[in-house]
Amino acid sequence: MSMYNEFMPKYYATSIISKIRDELHRLIVFELEQHGVEGIVPSHGDILVFLYQKNGLSVKELAEKIHRKQPTVTVLVDKLARLGYVERVKSQDDSRITLIYLTEKGRELEPLFHRISATVNAAVYDGFTEEQQEQLEQMLAVILSRVSER
Repeated sequence: MSMYNEFMPKYYATSIISKIRDELHRLIVFELEQHGVEGIVPSHGDILVFLYQKNGLSVKELAEKIHRKQPTVTVLVDKLARLGYVERVKSQDDSRITLIYLTEKGRELEPLFHRISATVNAAVYDGFTEEQQEQLEQMLAVILSRVSER
């Protein structure tokens, strides 16, 4: 059943998407704070997740992976460095390139990130069939692709 009716504007889907984003952001921050982690927001999590997959990425590589501009990623990395989760190290292959590495403190967060991810996924997908989950992801991917092209 659609939430859209004759009294709701057609842009209601964007309002729902925005509210979902806000609520998920709130949930993630709450879960982090419950475990004593403060100062990290979901956009920092994007960076950490890619560093968990491959430690030692440049800001340019991180920007490409998380679909953000380099200056934005630089600010996010600066904050993570101030909090002690990452460090900058000059590349041994090319001294012009600085690579971002997880510190021990940053690596210690990985199990917590997996638990929070499971909590978020449970909140998002609860009651959905596997087929509905796939449909939702496909529709959201199409929306993201369309708005990213503009």
